[in-house]
Order: sequence, then structure tokens, then C-alpha cells
Amino acid sequence: MFKLSKKVQSLPPYLFLEIDKAKRQARQEGRDIIDLGVGDPDQPTPAFIIEALNKASRDPANHRYALDQGMPALRRGIQGWYKRRFNVNLNPDTEILPLIGSKEGIAHFPLAFLNPGDICLVPDPCYPPYKGGTILAGGLPYIMPLLESNHFLPDLKKIPLSVRKKAKMIFVNYPNNPTNACADADFYRQLIEFAAKNKIIIISDLAYSEMTYDGYKAPSLLEFPGARERVIEFHSLSKTYNMTGWRIGWASGNTQLISALAKVKSNIDSGIFSAVQLAGVAAIEGPQDFLKSMCELYQERRDVLVDGLSALGWKAIKPKATFYVWIKIPVKADSISFAAKLLKEADIVVTPGVGFGKYGQGYIRMALTVSQERIKEALERIKKIS
Repeated sequence: MFKLSKKVQSLPPYLFLEIDKAKRQARQEGRDIIDLGVGDPDQPTPAFIIEALNKASRDPANHRYALDQGMPALRRGIQGWYKRRFNVNLNPDTEILPLIGSKEGIAHFPLAFLNPGDICLVPDPCYPPYKGGTILAGGLPYIMPLLESNHFLPDLKKIPLSVRKKAKMIFVNYPNNPTNACADADFYRQLIEFAAKNKIIIISDLAYSEMTYDGYKAPSLLEFPGARERVIEFHSLSKTYNMTGWRIGWASGNTQLISALAKVKSNIDSGIFSAVQLAGVAAIEGPQDFLKSMCELYQERRDVLVDGLSALGWKAIKPKATFYVWIKIPVKADSISFAAKLLKEADIVVTPGVGFGKYGQGYIRMALTVSQERIKEALERIKKIS
């Protein structure tokens, strides 16, 4: 038998593959599954983006290898988006790098700076590639608990000096997946000061910045003084424009960090299909009015779900951002067994919080990616088994 590398052996099972396996099995049994698990938008990609892809895909000039650093038109489009959205001026040639979805950039970035034994400060619970990318680069994840008592923000003061000396980078993700917490300006200022003092790179995952409610507007870390010296920020078109399967995103920020990631990627991939890049240009430069409608749709679903769970005695707070609801389990049970109970007895798929890390134990995550009618049906099913 072939023996896996120690790095691969040390990777935890990828959570969503396990959930998908259980979901497929249930559907093969003919059960009516309500899927509140993986966060994959149920709304279609806007028609004008599809039309841009259709046109670009018919042009033979786009049937060749793409430039590793991304098309100039896309980088300029991202530059304009950052200026309009955050009033941040980026150099499209040195401070922006298009990606085959932000996930691959996040997972590849640690390869550029971590040597064996170097520490990466990783929040817990978190999006799994933060830990996975660190492990595959030979680094050591140092876990920063995200606790409800601290508004699901890492307590930077509790990181030991011995750890800070070995730490090369820190991951942050606000609006947060899975907890849907949001960071304020004070936290970002403290983070930049902490990172500067300890010579640490900040990796900011901003995938959910446009999915906000009740008038909240999420900031970019790059808006804050001192950020450009040590921040690389990742964004994605997946959630904002219902383009999860298209695989297009970008990294932006410090020139040296962008250049290092580009060097890693040049040895791994050959860029994004040019027609998809041109569709990305259409997305960020085209009409944006549908974003308001999208957020209103998710907000309505959020209210139905959280109000319904609260009526059942569950502890669920209405999030200001993301399309997730982070819920404390209402009975004495671990996350996995409670999620299994919901699937077995109510035909509802949810994500067990412990799948995002040990500090997710005692929670589940529900995604707002089904219709109001299906959410109401899920609530009725939960009521019957409560």
C-alpha cells in the first residue's frame, strides 16, 4: 500500500465532504432533505454576467493560457471596486492578484512564508483552509479561541510572548464564517498594532463583506492606517454575485505579499480561464442593484429562521452579515450527534460547529440558502422532534 505524507495524514477530514456524503445517502433513500448545510447560494448568477461569459467564450483569443497575474481589465476592475466600496487606492499591477477562487489563494499563501516549525495564528472555529494551508506548508497552527464572551473575536493579549516570537502570520475573517460575527474599527486598529509590534503578516478573508443587513456596512482592513505594510486581503465573487462554481476571486494588499503569492501560483496553476475573467469584469463593473435585492432576500429568510428558532426556545441571534446563523445547541449534546439527529429524525442537514474547530463544539451552523417556505418547513420538523 502507498503511504500518505505526514502532512496529509495530519489534515482533518474536510467537513463538507463528510456532510455531502451523508446528504447523498439520505437522498438515495428517497428522503426529502432540507439542506441548511453548505453555504452555496440558491439564486442564479445574474443574467448580464452569464451573457458576458457567453460572448467571451466564443472569442478564440480567450481559448489560450491566461496570464498568471490576471488580465489587466480585471485588475483595473478590482481597483475601481475597492475605490468605490472602501475608498482604498490600489495599484492594479502590484497590489492585486486574481485567483481561481479565494480558497486556493488562502490555502497557497502560507507556502510563500512559512518554514517548518513556524507558527500561524489561526482562529477557531474557522474556515478549514486556514488550518489546512498552514499544515501543508509545514507550519504549526496556534489556535486562537473565538468565544461568545469576547464577541467571537480573538483575544490577542492572551497569545504568549513565546508564540508571538515564532508566529509569521495571522488569519482573520470578518464578517466571520461560521460565527457571523463582525469586527469593529477598534479591533482592527489593535490587530494592526499587534502585528506591527510582532512583525506578523495579517491575512484578511473578506468574502462576506457585501452580504450585510440592517444598514451595516463591513469595512476592509486595508482602510486602516498601517495595513498596507503587512496585510493581504482575499475577496471572492462567489457569494456576492452567486458565482460559487465559477471559481474567481482575488488577493489585494501589500506588494511583497502579492508578489510572493504570485510566485507560488506560477508554479502551480496557469491562471483563470480568460472568459471567466471577463465575466468577472462584467460583474464588478456592471449594474449592482441586484445586491440590495439579494441582501433583502437573505434578511427575510434570516428573520423567519431566527424568529422561528427563538419561538422554540433556541438561542439564536440575528446576524448583521453573512448568510449563516450560528446557533447554540439547545440540549446537552455534542455538535456531530445533534446534527446527526436532525438529519435522521427531521431530514434536515446542518453543519456541526465542531467541524470548524474544537471551539465550535456545542454549536451548529445553518445556511440561509433555501426558500422561506423550506425554512418554515424545517422549523415545523424541528418542532415535532423537540
